[in-house]
Amino acid sequence: MSNLPFGFGPSDPDKRGENDPSDPSGQSSGEAFNQLGQMLSQLGQMLSQAGNSTGPVNYDLAKQIALQNLSGSEDAKIGFSSSGTGGDSSTAVRDAAHLAELWLDAATILPAGATSTEAWSARSWVEKTLPTWQRLCDPVAKQISGAWVQAMPEEAKEAAGPMLAMVGQMGGMAFGSQLGNALAQLASEVLTSTEVGLPLGPAGTSALLPANIEKFTEGLELPSSEVLVYLAAREAAHQRLFSHVPWLRQRLLATVEEFANGITVDMSAVEQLAGQVDPNNPASIEEAMSSGLLEPKTTPEQQAALSRLETLLALVEGWVDVVVAEAVGDRLPGAAALRETLRRRRATGGPAEQTFATLVGLELRPRRMRAASALWKLVGERYGNEKRDNLWSHRDLMPTAEDLDDPLEFADRLGGEDTTDDLDPIAELERTERAEKEAKAKDTKATDDTKPADDESKKDDPEA
Repeated sequence: MSNLPFGFGPSDPDKRGENDPSDPSGQSSGEAFNQLGQMLSQLGQMLSQAGNSTGPVNYDLAKQIALQNLSGSEDAKIGFSSSGTGGDSSTAVRDAAHLAELWLDAATILPAGATSTEAWSARSWVEKTLPTWQRLCDPVAKQISGAWVQAMPEEAKEAAGPMLAMVGQMGGMAFGSQLGNALAQLASEVLTSTEVGLPLGPAGTSALLPANIEKFTEGLELPSSEVLVYLAAREAAHQRLFSHVPWLRQRLLATVEEFANGITVDMSAVEQLAGQVDPNNPASIEEAMSSGLLEPKTTPEQQAALSRLETLLALVEGWVDVVVAEAVGDRLPGAAALRETLRRRRATGGPAEQTFATLVGLELRPRRMRAASALWKLVGERYGNEKRDNLWSHRDLMPTAEDLDDPLEFADRLGGEDTTDDLDPIAELERTERAEKEAKAKDTKATDDTKPADDESKKDDPEA
């Protein structure tokens, strides 16, 4: 980690010494004072923002640092510079998405889910996804920031007084700094809004990042137009799931929250770090937070939530993998190579994904994606796309982790007495309601039939 405070980068080495070549340091004193003044001004802005922050993470600071890291870089652009797609990037993205949607119509019964398709820059990705990151990161930050206060002796709390609020603000800045740097790194790598497996962007918005796709294409010996269409198909398939499977978006995000809410911090480690922190030095708090001593312990409840999340992510990614492969078919000569490349990319992750694991406490990798893909393919081949996709109609109908171990047994079970109608939760609900009404009607009739007899018995009983 850099020793510079909260995302401040070194000055541009190409501009050093321009005003005073004779300066052995390569920098004139006037330039040095100007840079110092800029740093102090930025620090003042950060402290001002910290004073306005009420949550465990300073998201204004996170956004500022992320955008600062991306400004002026290649990652901030939108367009293709040499990809050969021709024309404006936004137009190329929309055309690719339109073609992908047409192909997907024949591969799934789920209709198009995106109401708009956009070309995002890395900066746009940060701004559009930050609200979702706030929901994911808050539980972790609350647990850890609360642990700091709990670890303090009562005497120290009384002596600190108002300083506790300042420590909380500094902690919010430290988390904001870490999140900002992580978001900048992720924004420079992700290819679509759903690549990490979560619906990070606004609902109904399909988004691709052409600049990142251009860099990704450089390592492949494939036309950039093919890569763009294939990625557009994957993004569109994700959007169909997230838009037309009402429980999926909420369940994915809620499971991440369940995992984060179970985080426990080693209080002895907190006490050890407390002695290393200087409340007047924000850099010392950031260094303490990133030292590794606060690594959370995984509880049985967290392990269960993690297993559920990994299974659900694998089912999402496996379904997208199968549907896109079926939709693209022989239309794109390089589809098979792209499919394998993206499978490996999702399975292995990268530095940015590891950064996310550090922040939120888990890795968003569908470790069993290939097993899930095999299961969806088998179900589709045996029973057709309609029955396969109807499994998404209710989460209780979804394959489990045990089903991923034995896809053949799951497919055989589907072919038993159950029919496609039986997999429709609405039809099941209607059948249940009819059965309840019939049962109530029988109970009412039985009650009415017994009333006269009861009345007659009462007449004969003098004590009645």
